[in-house]
Parts: sequence; C-alpha cells; structure tokens
Amino acid sequence: MDKYINKIAVGSLIALTVFFFASALIANDNEKETTEKRDIVTIAVEAGTFNTLATALTEANLIETLKGEGPFTVFAPTDEAFAKLPEGTVETLLKDKEALTNILLYHVVSGNVSSSEVVKLDAATTIAKSDVSINVKDGKVFINDSQVTTADVMASNGVIHIIDTVLIPESSK
Repeated sequence: MDKYINKIAVGSLIALTVFFFASALIANDNEKETTEKRDIVTIAVEAGTFNTLATALTEANLIETLKGEGPFTVFAPTDEAFAKLPEGTVETLLKDKEALTNILLYHVVSGNVSSSEVVKLDAATTIAKSDVSINVKDGKVFINDSQVTTADVMASNGVIHIIDTVLIPESSK
C-alpha cells in the first residue's frame, strides 16, 4: 500500500511540476508578446520621466505617427531636459504647433539605429530634414550638445536613446 501511495505522490509531484513549468513558459511567452508590442510612445509614457515630451507630442498631433509601424530612432529628452530650457519656452512652443512639430521631428531619425551604429556616424538626418551631429567624447555619445544617458531602449517600432538636453535645430534658434 505504501508503494502505491508513493507512486501516486511521485506521479502527482511530476504532474504539478510539469504544470508549473508549462505555466511559467506560457507566462514568459505572454510577457515577451507584451514587451514586443510596446511601441515608442507607450514605453515613454510608462517610464514616467517623459511627461513633457508626451504632452508636446500630443499637442503636435504626433502620437499616432510614433505609434506607427516605423521603424524610428528617437532621441528622447526627459522632463529634466525640458526643464533646462529658458523659462516660458515650453509654454510658448506648446502654442506654436509648427515650431513644436519641427523641434519634435528633429529628435527622430527614420530607421532603427542602435547605439552600435550611432557611434559609427558623424551625423544623421532627422525627419525634420535637418542633420544632428554625433560625437563620441571620453566614451560618451553626444547628439549635438546633448548627452545620451541611456541607449537602446527597444520598442516594437524602433529604438529610443534617452538624452539630457532638448535638441533645437539651427533654424529655430
């Protein structure tokens, strides 16, 4: 009888183990699927450090564009980067949709340009049809005068490189 109970216990343990492994694999696949479906805008909004950028994208009617298929490479300024702008600049830009759109598109390059590719470039043409300069100094990557603080935040429709200063095209200065 004890052998019979042990066989049932071992069989149950094996069944439970298989069940838990299968559940873990399914959960992992679902997590991958969720991560793979997160676009540039979703990732930026979820991060909580791009509130000003999200507001600006909304005002410029660019949310749907950056949720689109892409691929896009976005140099994304944080809220702290926007705070570095002279007082009143953000408010003024939010009222001037053309200037706002031009500045925001100056942060976007067509294609999926990872950091390993960025460091090989001297410049990149943005969707605003203006070039940004790219320099590597002391192992740090700069887009114009803005330092990339976090590279290669992968999204379903491109890549985000987080920067510490808002990029302003020469035509807007």
